Amino acid sequence: MTRSEYNQCVDEFADGLYRFILKQIRDTEKARDIVQDTFAKVWLKVNDISFEKARSYLFTTAYHTMIDYIRKDERQVRLEEKHQQNSMVYNSYSDVGEVLNEALNLLPEIQRSVLLLRDYEGYAYNEIGEITKLNESQVKVYIFRARQFLKQYIQQLDKVLETR
Repeated sequence: MTRSEYNQCVDEFADGLYRFILKQIRDTEKARDIVQDTFAKVWLKVNDISFEKARSYLFTTAYHTMIDYIRKDERQVRLEEKHQQNSMVYNSYSDVGEVLNEALNLLPEIQRSVLLLRDYEGYAYNEIGEITKLNESQVKVYIFRARQFLKQYIQQLDKVLETR
């Protein structure tokens, strides 16, 4: 096929090719891209194609190019869905007890002790003071600091899980 015959193919078949692809995929931008890629592929093999068979070659090439686009889009959608599922799994982590136990193990011994006595065992501040040999205000300070640490630990964990 000569250059003028190629140009004639573009003039005669571009609109029909575009309509064919558009009816299949219903996306104007992708249809334009597919038609453009099709003509680019035909141009690369212009010397191997006879003008008489150019129309069927164009439609066959367009069809296969469209299939390639669809497969590529499906892979991309599957990857996005997998990413969304993974982020949902991380964001819906339900074993709070395990997370809290890890965080409690990171606390200094005195903070962990007073917090467990207060929040898990239900002791009053003055009772915790008697058990630990601390005054009531020291007990309150240690409990406050322990709770602050736990809060920050859980917030950092949420940020880490969101970025995965």
